[in-house]
Amino acid sequence: MINKRILVNLFLLNILMLHDSFGQTQLNIPEYITQKFQSYCKSVPREEIYIHTDREEYISGENIWFSMYLVDRQSLTPSVISSIVYFEILNSENTPILQKRFLVDKGFGPGQVILPDSLSSGKYTIRAYTNWMKNFMPYNCYMKDINIYNHLRSRPFIGSIRTKDKKTPPSNILLATPGLKLKVNNLRKDSLELYLEADENFRAVNNNIVYLFIQSRGAINYLSEKSISEFPKKITLGKESIPSGITQITIFDSKGPVVDRFIYIPEKENTFLTLNTSYSFKKRGKVTLDISDVNESSVIGEMSNLSISVAAVTEDQNIMNINDFMVFGSEFGFAPQDFLKGRKLNQVRTDQLDSLMLTLNSNWINWEKIFSNEKQYFKYSPEKEVQFIYGRLLKSNLEPEGPEELIYMSALGKIPVMQYTRTDNDGKFNLGVDIDGNLKDIIMMSENSKKNQKIYVESSFSDQYIHTESYHDSISKSSDSLILRQGINYRISKIYGQSSVGDAITSVITSIKPTRFYGKPDFELIMKDFIKLDSMQEVFFELVPHVAFQRINSVYEMWVTDPSGNKLNGNPLVMLDGVPTKDFSIIANLDPEIVDKIDVVWDRYRIGGNVFSGIVNIKTKSGDFSNFNLAGNAIRLHYRVIDPVSTFITPDYSLSEMKSSRLADYRNTLYWNPNVKTDNEGKAKIEFWLGDILPELVINVQGINTSGIPVWIKGKLK
Repeated sequence: MINKRILVNLFLLNILMLHDSFGQTQLNIPEYITQKFQSYCKSVPREEIYIHTDREEYISGENIWFSMYLVDRQSLTPSVISSIVYFEILNSENTPILQKRFLVDKGFGPGQVILPDSLSSGKYTIRAYTNWMKNFMPYNCYMKDINIYNHLRSRPFIGSIRTKDKKTPPSNILLATPGLKLKVNNLRKDSLELYLEADENFRAVNNNIVYLFIQSRGAINYLSEKSISEFPKKITLGKESIPSGITQITIFDSKGPVVDRFIYIPEKENTFLTLNTSYSFKKRGKVTLDISDVNESSVIGEMSNLSISVAAVTEDQNIMNINDFMVFGSEFGFAPQDFLKGRKLNQVRTDQLDSLMLTLNSNWINWEKIFSNEKQYFKYSPEKEVQFIYGRLLKSNLEPEGPEELIYMSALGKIPVMQYTRTDNDGKFNLGVDIDGNLKDIIMMSENSKKNQKIYVESSFSDQYIHTESYHDSISKSSDSLILRQGINYRISKIYGQSSVGDAITSVITSIKPTRFYGKPDFELIMKDFIKLDSMQEVFFELVPHVAFQRINSVYEMWVTDPSGNKLNGNPLVMLDGVPTKDFSIIANLDPEIVDKIDVVWDRYRIGGNVFSGIVNIKTKSGDFSNFNLAGNAIRLHYRVIDPVSTFITPDYSLSEMKSSRLADYRNTLYWNPNVKTDNEGKAKIEFWLGDILPELVINVQGINTSGIPVWIKGKLK
């Protein structure tokens, strides 16, 4: 048990350091455990994502409509530390066949992707995470399998099994001590019974004292010193102080944690939602759904967003809902999903759940890290207002550059924006771009153009995957007819040009107005206000004060003087459309006709560790650096931070001309709404129209309220 030995040593070392800090003061171990645990949970917050899709099975070429719920693991309330969700669809070999970035605001966001119509039939995996969650990949992410069919390609059906996740990660092995046993009776409704059995040696070494620690989702429920002089020791605790869900029980002695296990406290049966329907079940008939809070407890009234889907029933309808998913999240890997196999938690026997708890281990709560005094380093920061672009500066031989190399990044536009950073010891760097849906024109370059350096920008998507093994299967006869029907529906819709894709949803985050990093310049020349001059040398000589631009010994030079006429020692920062340049011959050969304005700063300006003797920014009329060649130490990116999401549209057959239309309506998803709003009484009314086929329909409503209560209801229309 090498991990246990490390834990003991860490615990003892920290205690000795604490003794040195407090002198002769008696160490309060419960306070010490509390301080270390709470500090860890604060510095390592845990995010969870849940994805509600409109269906579980798709035809190649169709749209997948979904809602994203991003929550804080501790409170289960909507998370506000991240604004971007990275969404992927992986094939059976963990190869991404689709990657998108979507916006979430206050923990919620809609999404939509179009499946390539060339996909082969098979089981694919939806994977979603934030930038912060990339620090803990491949486990801290949302994963769900979906079936995609293509009647024109590849049979048999190709699927995959996650093989590595059958075991807990090796760094998080649960603790067990030969001299101490913990037994738990979790069958009583209102109380929890713990039995501690310690041998004589363990009791003697620990002076008959242990410490009982109980936590749920990073919150301490109970911590107290316990005597184990009697054998066995029985401890009875009321369940009112323990929240529903997964709870961790840990026994500490004076040297550290010695016994660890998890239990499940069932949630009280609460049905928050009711779903009432009225409909004319005929072709192009109207359906009305009334959603309400059955207990009138204002749970639904607190909802900021509910998502609802109505689609044809398929075989694979036994999926984990938002309520059951949040019990485990991704904290315990994917073993719980494999164990449940589509069953709801309330359908599983107590003894089966208890057996599952014995196999679980948290990939978040890690005692070794909790009691380590080493400061944890996280490469990926939360993306709240900016998205981070990560890169590496390489030498001409493609080896990593060293530290303190200056990197510039310019975002071109009417007002060019420039920022800078420095490389670390491995030549790595990161820079932030504003989160919006605009297409950005970005130029990145190193400061030293003579070194023949290269900039490499890494993918924003994680390359950490859980190992999978592929398998081949055939499509069952029972599902074959359903798949054939869906495939026909899709092809007919394509032939008739029927689509549920509407206009793009307006982003909730407005674009930040760009500003010049140097603020208001000391001098601003608007070229159109003056007569046209023949060369840029004349422009600077005649129109730009305190800037000299001359050719000396066949080399063009530029310098700035202060308002008193004193030359500033050193080189100025000279930019073209916000892009730094040291080749002043480009400026000399520039046609003044295409120049829009020139900004000048007549003072020293510090960028990183560099101090520039003034700033000269020449902006062309196009403002897009199109009049200049890119230097060898620079790269250009056309970059969109977040991908657009379209609205879901459905036919309105209340109009007579629509109802009598001969255009076929063979939709597989009848209705999708990621943003159902409720009135003050927590009620909502949904209306939609059936198509030209009348399959059995499943209605799926999911969401999370601001208090962290997940709500879910499913119904059927026959």
